[in-house]
Amino acid sequence: MNIHEYQAKALLAKFAIPLLKGGVAYTKDEAMDVARKLGGAVTVVKAQIHAGGRGKGHFKNDPTGKGGVRLSKSVDDVGAQAAAMLGQDLVTKQTGPTGRTVQRLYIEDGCDIKRELYLSMLVGRAAGRISVVASTEGGMDIETVAHETPEKIVTQAIDPAAGYQPYQGRKIAFALGLSGKQVGAFTTLLGNLYRAYVDLDASLIEINPLVVTGAGDIVALDAKMNFDDNALYRHKDLEELRDVDEEDPAETEAAKYALNYVKLDGQIGCMVNGAGLAMATMDIIKLYGSEPANFLDVGGGATKERVTAAFKIILKDPNVEGILVNIFGGIMRCDVIAEGVVAAAREVNLHVPLVVRLEGTNVDLGKKILKESGLKITSAENLADAAEKIVKAVKENN
Repeated sequence: MNIHEYQAKALLAKFAIPLLKGGVAYTKDEAMDVARKLGGAVTVVKAQIHAGGRGKGHFKNDPTGKGGVRLSKSVDDVGAQAAAMLGQDLVTKQTGPTGRTVQRLYIEDGCDIKRELYLSMLVGRAAGRISVVASTEGGMDIETVAHETPEKIVTQAIDPAAGYQPYQGRKIAFALGLSGKQVGAFTTLLGNLYRAYVDLDASLIEINPLVVTGAGDIVALDAKMNFDDNALYRHKDLEELRDVDEEDPAETEAAKYALNYVKLDGQIGCMVNGAGLAMATMDIIKLYGSEPANFLDVGGGATKERVTAAFKIILKDPNVEGILVNIFGGIMRCDVIAEGVVAAAREVNLHVPLVVRLEGTNVDLGKKILKESGLKITSAENLADAAEKIVKAVKENN
């Protein structure tokens, strides 16, 4: 689950992460009120969407090409910038060409920036531990830095038994070129960030940029936080921060039925039980010359209703030109899947080719249900056969 910058900063403030003063605004008048309360000579107006690169983005209807992060030197100008941004579509590298509609702003104090650094905390897959990633190249896409100047990135894995140790913070601070009181401040900040990461069951905390001010202070100028969905039952307060307007409607709908769904850019919809089998299904679709339209794992204990919901979600994607159902019946019985597929196909008036591969518990009963349904459903003997048949059927339809 993702949250907005202003929400992330409110959480990090509870862990003593140094931040600038600011407030959220949903209207022009609210933005001006926040600016008055801040009372600074320079105020920053930030669009709040679930996407990076806001400052380098552009609004569709703005010929000036200004991005989603703007400086203002008066309350009236804050109001003018707020009016120009609210309700408009901001396009960044991460939103795609359609952009995201800005429905709220974060109004924040300006800052005398001397240096920009990058700092994040995530689960390092190679180390299998929570890891710190830092760089002297703040304000840039870390992927670009990793590709062009990897030597400017420093990483540090944290032993889960020992936890964060101050020497690790000092090591990174020196690598970032910090000195004097900045080393101690950074070491404390990193310890607090680790505590926030663990206590909140985060999957990512990214501060880009982490700045050194003209006075030598270290401040988190931006903040991005993602959380482990599987741990949200422990954090009802965090779950309330979810902004469904920023999420894909199909993914939101899938979450209601405990379905794992991710929309992709291909033509063949996939419904599979098990994440590993789903990945293999997508791979073999590509091998046979097409592209998957989604990742969808119905899980091991799906009911007929959940399977029907999954089928409907797949068909809501206008890019879907065919569907491949690949089920290995263990905990999930093949007859339940078959009943759900038949019910959904009848309800939505199926108009694209459908190939179903069933194997495992109650497979014969499942195949019988499909055969006697009277619907145009193609059965497959194995995964390769299924992929070949659905790709061929889609190509023949075009």
